[in-house]
Amino acid sequence: MESLVNYFETIPSLHRSLILVGGITFFWVLEGAIPLFKFRYNKWKHAVPNFFFTCTTIVVNLGMAFLLLKTADWVENYDFGIINWLPELPLWAYLTLGVLLLDFFGAYLAHFLEHKIKLLWMVHLVHHTDHKVDTTTGNRHHPIENMVRFVFTVFGSIIAGTPIAVIMMYQSLSVVFTQLTHANIKMPRLVDKIISFVFVSPDMHKVHHHYVLPYTDSNYGNIFSVWDRLFGTYMELDREKIHYGVDTFPDENTNSNIKALLKQPFQKYRKPTTG
Repeated sequence: MESLVNYFETIPSLHRSLILVGGITFFWVLEGAIPLFKFRYNKWKHAVPNFFFTCTTIVVNLGMAFLLLKTADWVENYDFGIINWLPELPLWAYLTLGVLLLDFFGAYLAHFLEHKIKLLWMVHLVHHTDHKVDTTTGNRHHPIENMVRFVFTVFGSIIAGTPIAVIMMYQSLSVVFTQLTHANIKMPRLVDKIISFVFVSPDMHKVHHHYVLPYTDSNYGNIFSVWDRLFGTYMELDREKIHYGVDTFPDENTNSNIKALLKQPFQKYRKPTTG
């Protein structure tokens, strides 16, 4: 366990890149073998805007990485944060609790507020206007949203009291789960259901991408499903009934255009409907 901590304390940039590229490649291939939906689309053409936003995500995260490093140093120097105020825990419990708390502040809470605050929703909209959700959709986030999410992660690392090893562990797991839960793969229903009791499963997250309320405002979790279950935002919908996109922004051509997507947060807000 200590060797794992040592690894993530100094995880090479190359290894982090391999997690991102390797994950996308693995699930891309898996989508072809066991697809959930048999989309009639040019997969490479569909991936272009999503890969563009993957690149902007990398740039934003690299540009702001020093904030996480400074935060981790400050937390360690002042022994600040929840996991440092608790009685001494076994290392495995310390790491698990740290990742769990970062998942709440950096993913669940940020995601929940993006759906409840109009300005944040318009920024987050880029992620939801993909009509063919697959593993490349996971990193389809407007640069402004990347900055918002980063701020929440920094805030979470302060409150949780996580050192850099836990932060890197969380971010690595977050990347893998993002690719898994968006991947267009058909997992056996029972297996998916069992996974969803602890972790966010593919079917669970696909419900969040259904095009109308109340399903869009559900299943906000990224790694752990516990937060949705605890706060009453967990919902189920038969996978066969899921329809991707957002009902108030239905134009698939516009939603596949990079320039249009960059401008999307600044469009006039339209109240969503239920269905």
